Parts: sequence; structure tokens; C-alpha cells
Amino acid sequence: MYNNSSLSSIVYGGIFMALTILFTYVFAIQTTFIRVDFAFIPICLYAMRFGTTKTIIMSALADIIGSNLFMPGLYFPGFTISAIASSFIYGKFLYKKTITLKKLLLMNLTIFLFVDCILNNIWLTLMYKDAATSFYIIRIVKSVLLLPIKAAILYNIYKPLRYFILKYNN
Repeated sequence: MYNNSSLSSIVYGGIFMALTILFTYVFAIQTTFIRVDFAFIPICLYAMRFGTTKTIIMSALADIIGSNLFMPGLYFPGFTISAIASSFIYGKFLYKKTITLKKLLLMNLTIFLFVDCILNNIWLTLMYKDAATSFYIIRIVKSVLLLPIKAAILYNIYKPLRYFILKYNN
């Protein structure tokens, strides 16, 4: 039998999974070479409320379900590993922590260096061989430009929600 908190985390998990999929595939800005999405918003909000482990599960399921729904036959498990790594970092930086703009910048820089620069480039190289290296500089520039933007978005979303997140985390 589920207790009330387990049931609410499952319900919220489904809602935030759907939001993550929508923000990744439907509300993304997509070109041939690059995609700018806003999936970090629901993932971070979920991490603030439910912590690392549940965020990893939610994010991994969102990646698997979303890529199979919107890109059938193109699912690559490496990107699920990247989603797990990002979720782990989000959970460690956000769950039951005081959120500052500096902390959000550091969190996004950590994801940029470890996930974007290392993991995602490994996966793209495995998938596309030498063609992946030609897009590396474009992806790095995009990620560097998005670092402060992501931090500012999260900080401005967190400020009005701070009371509710802190209230339900205790």
C-alpha cells in the first residue's frame, strides 16, 4: 500500500514527465544542427521538491518515452545516461538547498562541462562518427550562451515558488 507522500510523488512524477517531454520535443527550438529546449525547467522544479533519486527515475523515463514517441527508431541509451547525470546534478544542487543565482550558475556549468562537453559528445561521436566533430563548436557556443540564461530563468521561477517548495520539503 502506498502512503500519501509516495502517491503524490508518483502523480507529480507523471505530470512532470509529461512536461519534460513537451518541453523537450514540442516547445523546443529545433534546427538541423542544434536544439534549444526548456526541459530543464520541469526537471529542476521536480528535483527541488522530490530530490535526486526520484528525479533520476522521472527524467530517465521521460527521455525513453519521449524519444520513442517523437523519434521512433532513433532512441539511443547514451542520452538517457546524460539525462540521469543531469538529474543527479540537479538533485544535488537543488534539493533542500538555498537557491542562489551563483549556485544555479555553478550547477549549469557543471552540467555543461560533464554532460554537454563530455557525455553528449561521446554519444554523438558513437552515432555519427566524424560528422559529430563538425558540430562541436556550434554546440559549445550554444551551451555557453545558455548558461546564464538557464540560471536566470530558474532563479526567477524559484523566487515565487520558494515558499511552496520549502513548505513541502520539510
